[in-house]
Amino acid sequence: MIALSLAEIAAATSGRVVLAGDDTPDTLVDGYVDTDSRKIAPGDVFVAKPGEVTDGHNFVGTALEAGAALALVEREVDVAISQIVVADVVVAIAELAREVVARVRSRGELRVIGITGSNGKTTTKNMLRRILEDEGETVAPVASYNNAVGAPLTMLRVRESTKFLICELGADAPGQIARLAGLVTPDVGVVLMVGLSHAGGFGGIEHTARAKRELIEQVRPGGVAVLNADDHRVAAMADTARERGLGVRLFGESADAAVRATSIAVSASGTDSTLDVDGAQFPLHLRVLGAHHVKNAMAALTAAIALGVDPSDAIARLETIDLAERWRMQVMGSESVRIINDAYNASPDAMQAALRTLAQITGEGERMVAVLGAMSELGEHDVEEHNKIGLLAVRLRIPRIVVVGREARALFLSAIAEGSWSDEAVFFETADEAYDYLKDELRDGDRVLVKSSNAAGLRFLGDRLGELFS
Repeated sequence: MIALSLAEIAAATSGRVVLAGDDTPDTLVDGYVDTDSRKIAPGDVFVAKPGEVTDGHNFVGTALEAGAALALVEREVDVAISQIVVADVVVAIAELAREVVARVRSRGELRVIGITGSNGKTTTKNMLRRILEDEGETVAPVASYNNAVGAPLTMLRVRESTKFLICELGADAPGQIARLAGLVTPDVGVVLMVGLSHAGGFGGIEHTARAKRELIEQVRPGGVAVLNADDHRVAAMADTARERGLGVRLFGESADAAVRATSIAVSASGTDSTLDVDGAQFPLHLRVLGAHHVKNAMAALTAAIALGVDPSDAIARLETIDLAERWRMQVMGSESVRIINDAYNASPDAMQAALRTLAQITGEGERMVAVLGAMSELGEHDVEEHNKIGLLAVRLRIPRIVVVGREARALFLSAIAEGSWSDEAVFFETADEAYDYLKDELRDGDRVLVKSSNAAGLRFLGDRLGELFS
């Protein structure tokens, strides 16, 4: 965080200063801001956020012992550390982020990029960060810091020397993207796709589309909307962008895309394609598995070009990426038994893409194994979408389908109904039961996809299998 006095922080957060030690209202604080006392270092600001399981106010003392200079609290705590008491710490860090970003912007060359979409946000964020970090100091979220807490914490990491701030913006309800994007009014807004992820919370896919459009509505005048030409709901946001006087840059496989991919081919060594960038041709080799990651790369490339980055430089940087993110198409195990751990998130679109990738990278004499768990937050579409995945797995001729967890049972039943006989499809209540089965079932030549939503916890099963067969 930039250096601010206690009085300035209190003003930004509508808080009350409680001083400790030799501190005065003019005492400056410039450390990082975090809600986890275990991550606090000397000079940092600890945010005592109440939670469902525990209360951050109980850890103010721990934060002080770690060297925290300030605690942001909702009630005064009997600990010898200066505190700013606010009505709601989550609202307070958002307002503090708004103030910090505005100050940095007024002093320097900070450019802000917002990224949203039902799938691909974290991968695209990481790709864009890799492109921009060679252009100047870049701040981007850790993991998937994209909610009402994580997004402001990322924003608060900017300093006077920061040139680019990448904000990953997720939402589980209407209005959340507007609030988060409104804190920083991005120069570039990237919308990847509209799918059924979180559809239960939004009330349907059209409501999801409206929520994603909130980002474009918050891009500052003169900014650029980067939109997926292949998703008609996203492409339609160009009208909103143009009405607001924004530039529009489309990416995708459609003929009208400014950044367009052709000749996409997936193999065990990565994903190849040819990119047409405003009429110029560039080969692209991604070490990351999956045709869907070409779309993420195009989104990152299009945003980078909008920020003035040379396309050839950006593509060269994309080609250095080994892993999009942990638990996202992460290749583990060995040449004999390759484990693809992609169990951090799973929407219907992402699940289909992962299964197709498994089929594409499995060669002659090798066996496909799909270890599948539940897709979360689908609402009324839950059974229907799990049924579709079961059908697809069978139609891709995956000879061993391992379904884990009661929430995914509809997927298993669908596979059986489609014609997955005998032990071709098996079901286990727990990941431990699935592990006991797989450790004896897997053999040389197997190519194993582990895919589920984060809540299903199969990423840890993927880790165990990767270690076992390494």
